Amino acid sequence: MIRAKKISYAHRKFRILDQIDISVETGELMVIIGPNGAGKSTLLKVLAKESNTETDEVYLKEKKLSNWNDRELALNKAKFSQENNPDIGLLVKDIVLMGRYPYFHSVPHKKDWEIVDQMMHDTDVFRLKERNYNSLSGGEKQRVHLARVMAQLENDVDSKLAFFDEPLNNLDIRHQHRILEKIQAFVKKGNAAILVLHDLNLTAEFADKVLLLKKGKVVAHGKPDEIFTEETMHKAYDFPCAVCSNPITNCPMIIFGNNLKPCSLNF
Repeated sequence: MIRAKKISYAHRKFRILDQIDISVETGELMVIIGPNGAGKSTLLKVLAKESNTETDEVYLKEKKLSNWNDRELALNKAKFSQENNPDIGLLVKDIVLMGRYPYFHSVPHKKDWEIVDQMMHDTDVFRLKERNYNSLSGGEKQRVHLARVMAQLENDVDSKLAFFDEPLNNLDIRHQHRILEKIQAFVKKGNAAILVLHDLNLTAEFADKVLLLKKGKVVAHGKPDEIFTEETMHKAYDFPCAVCSNPITNCPMIIFGNNLKPCSLNF
């Protein structure tokens, strides 16, 4: 689906990414984790063709990312950004409709509005569709943009790719799970997704693969039960932790805090 080799990125002589290799296959949900300043969001921007790097080694569906035209790329990939304009004087339904812009010229089709309605239902903002965006809470605004991104990728193209940069910000626990389940369902349809998350336990529950970064370098890359060990977590976050087996899901359960005693893993 997407692969990149030796990705490096610097800003004003400060190296943010250093020789990173990454690959995500169809049907995989990858989560990028790491402490603040690790380069997570920057890596996502590079993979989504929002930032140029020192090398040109990002391939989507075996085609160099730089060789895709904008409209073709819009049908194959979409990105949710944590940096959205906080002041947009539009109705909720019109913002979600932005995700359908690649599919019509001036007037949306009936199908476009049907998809907009469906995505608003899926993100629990349909009841807000006639509201002005500026009147919404932070979590409601977050879900509106998630609906917009999902509406963009509702098409007949095979093997689509979605990027999500901290999509759970401002969301309560119910909506966090609902959004991750929606993304997981999207992946299971033969697509792929790459997320940046800070919640390690949700990462352990939903991710197929995990990429752990620190100071622009890869610390570990693999399945959740390979990444979430006490030694690796302590190395990455410089803080005491214990890793146990979640008694409900059997996924790794990560607990940070002083005076913790190591858990025994029972996977």
